[in-house]
Formats: sequence, structure tokens, C-alpha cells
Amino acid sequence: MARAGKRKDQATALHRGFGLLAVLGVVLVLAGLVGLVYTAVATLTSMLLFGWLLLIGGIVGLLHAIQARGTSFFWLGVVVAALNIAAGVVVIRLPHAAAAALTMFAALLFLSAGIFRLVGGLVVRGPQLGWTLLLGAFDLLLGILVLGSWPSSSQYVIGAFFSLALLFDGLGLVATGYGGRRVVGLVSGKGGPKPVQPE
Repeated sequence: MARAGKRKDQATALHRGFGLLAVLGVVLVLAGLVGLVYTAVATLTSMLLFGWLLLIGGIVGLLHAIQARGTSFFWLGVVVAALNIAAGVVVIRLPHAAAAALTMFAALLFLSAGIFRLVGGLVVRGPQLGWTLLLGAFDLLLGILVLGSWPSSSQYVIGAFFSLALLFDGLGLVATGYGGRRVVGLVSGKGGPKPVQPE
């Protein structure tokens, strides 16, 4: 009897946990949709968040390096922490310039990835040749479009990517939470198939 009650409590806790996961997913989906509408605000927000993460990570890394003084890790940890702190300060103070630099990097990355996919697909000619060429052409076109309108494209590219990441992560959490609640319900007997009564 006690074991049955314990299982019921565990099932209830799992059910509630998956429900909270689904709610978090809905919040992320809404944030992603808002970010896609207001991409300039999303870009600024993502850059400030990135800068603060660099700064906090640098401070934590510096504290770890100080704790490890006297070891071979000390100076490497200090240098890496100092670089993270400096980069965080620069991004927080100049978020628009940092966004422009990251947008340029993303455009060059798309260009190189597109060229690599196209050339590699034509040389190897594997079973997925058409799909590889399509992805390569898409990457190349995206890189050209971003680079062609740079630096004005930096106002929306980073924000759009950030918002899309929030949107897809949120959809994944919603699917996980909903599926988890269904599985817990089936295992615990809620909503599961009712036993057939003998005639």
C-alpha cells in the first residue's frame, strides 16, 4: 500500500515536471515569435546577454585560476579569464559594433560552408548529391545576401538567429513536456486502456 502511494506521488511529480517543461517551452516560443517581429531589439538583447555571459564567465574563470595558483594551469587560466572579461566589457559597451563583427563572421561562415558543400558534393558525388548541392546553394546565397547588405544587416541577422533558436528550443520543450505527460499518464494508468471485463 505504501509502495503504491509512493509510485503515485512519483508519477504526480513527473507529471507536474513535464507540465512545467511544456510551459517553459511555450514561453520560449512566444519569446522567439516576438523576437522575429522585433529583430533589432532581439539583436541588442542577445548581444548584451552574450557580453554579460562572457564577463561573468571570465570572473568565474579568474577565481578558479586564483584557486589553482602554483600549478601549471594558473597563467593559462588567468589569460583566458582576462580575454573573456575584456571581450565581455567590449560587447556590453559596444553591442552594435559587436553585432556587426559577428554578422560579418556569420556571412563568411555561410559563404565558406556553401562553397565547401558545393565543391565537395560535385567531387564526391555521393547518394545525397542533390540535397548537398541544395544546402550548399542555400548557404552561399544566404552568405551573399548578408554580406551584400552589411553592415545594415547586422541589425537583424543576429536577432533573427537568436529568435529562431528560442523558437525551435521552445517547440522541442513543448513536444518533450507533452509527450512526457502522456507517457506518465499511460504508465500510471491515467488515460491508459481499460481492462476488458469478462462476459
